[in-house]
Amino acid sequence: MMNKFENKTKKIKKGDKVLAITGNHRGQTGTVLAIHGSGAVVQGLNVKKKHVKKSQNTPNGGIVEMERPINISNLVVCNESGQPLKLKMHVTDKHKKKNLVYHEHGKDVIYRTIRTHKAVG
Repeated sequence: MMNKFENKTKKIKKGDKVLAITGNHRGQTGTVLAIHGSGAVVQGLNVKKKHVKKSQNTPNGGIVEMERPINISNLVVCNESGQPLKLKMHVTDKHKKKNLVYHEHGKDVIYRTIRTHKAVG
């Protein structure tokens, strides 16, 4: 059984630059701060206001702006210029490494290597 906060996608991870493809923030980019199940908290996107009582963390209380999760299906990984990338899984036969690659100028470019867990026993 999957944990509620387990990452359901291998393509989007913390620290990736993503582009919102649907919703109110369509076309905007941001960096992933956290992944919660099927949602991702993206810096500067889906910012909501929350009324907070006085506490040790917020001694004055008041209205605090915070980013809320966006469903991963509404996001796509993008490059530094904001162009969306179509990531594909590529397995090398030699070392059986799994890489996420995208196609650019007629070549496959490695985006990230996916770690595989070794079987115990």
